Amino acid sequence: MDRLLFGDNQFFGVNHMSEEKARAQSMRFRDTASIMAVLDAAHDAGIRSFMCTTHERIAEVAEVIRSNPARYADFQFYPCMPYAHKYANAVTDLGLVGAISSFLPEGGKMAAMLSGGIAVAQKDVGAIARLLIDAEMKMFAGLKTPVIFLQNVFTDLMLGLGFKGAFRIFHDHVREKYGAEPGYITMNLPALYAALTAEGIENPVICANINKLGFRMSGGLPAYLDVLENGRLQAIAMSVFASGAIPAAEAIGWVTALPNLRSIVFGASSRGNILETRDLVAAHWGSLA
Repeated sequence: MDRLLFGDNQFFGVNHMSEEKARAQSMRFRDTASIMAVLDAAHDAGIRSFMCTTHERIAEVAEVIRSNPARYADFQFYPCMPYAHKYANAVTDLGLVGAISSFLPEGGKMAAMLSGGIAVAQKDVGAIARLLIDAEMKMFAGLKTPVIFLQNVFTDLMLGLGFKGAFRIFHDHVREKYGAEPGYITMNLPALYAALTAEGIENPVICANINKLGFRMSGGLPAYLDVLENGRLQAIAMSVFASGAIPAAEAIGWVTALPNLRSIVFGASSRGNILETRDLVAAHWGSLA
C-alpha cells in the first residue's frame, strides 16, 4: 500500500463537523468532470491510490480511468463496499429479499432461490455474500484494485452481531477471486482487531479514525494505542485532522510516529490542501510509496 491514499468523502457531501460544508461540497461535485479535476490534481501531485465507495458515480470515474490507460497507467482504486445508502434505499423500495435479488445476476440460481424467501437464503449466506461482492466489483473491471475494503457500516454491524464468520467469507473471496488484500473499515479498531485475530486473520489491513484527540474513536484512544503498539496489523488512519480540529502539521507529525501505521487516507477539494498534506507526509515518512 502507498503511504498516502486519497479518499472520496468530499465528493459525496460527507463532512463530520459541518452540514453546511457538506451541502456545498455535494453541489460542487455534482458532475464527474468536477470530481476528475480534483483527482487529477492529486494524481499530478504523486498520489496514485484512490480509496472510494462503490457509489454509482464512482462507476463514471472508473470509466474515465479505463478510457485513458496512458494517462492513468499507475492509478489504482481501493474499493470500499457495500455502499450502505444504495442498499438501504433498495430495502425501502423492494424489501430485504427484493433488494438482495436486485443486486444479483439476473436469472441466476441464487436469485431464484431468493424468490423462495429469506429463510432459504439463510442456508447459503456465504454464496450470496460472494455474489454481492462480485456485483460491487463489476465497475472496476480491468482496473487495479490491490486492496478491497469492507465498509464500516457492515463491518461494525457484523461485529456487533457477533457474526465473525462474515470477515472470513470476505477475506477468502477477495484473495481467491481478485488476488487482492482484504481490508476492513471500522469505528472500533480494538474490538475489530480482536475479532479478526479470533478468526485467524493475521496481520489485517484495518482502517479507522486515528488522531491525537480521540475524535470518533470508539473504545478510546488508550485502547487504540495499545493495539498499535502490541498488535500485528497494517493500520490506515482516517480523520487524522479530527475534521479540522487539529492543525495539519501537528496532526501529521503525531500520527506518522505511531507504530504499525501503514498509511493515511485523507480527503481534500483543493490543490493547495492536497499539496500541503503530501508534503507533510513526505517530510515525516520520506516517501509516499
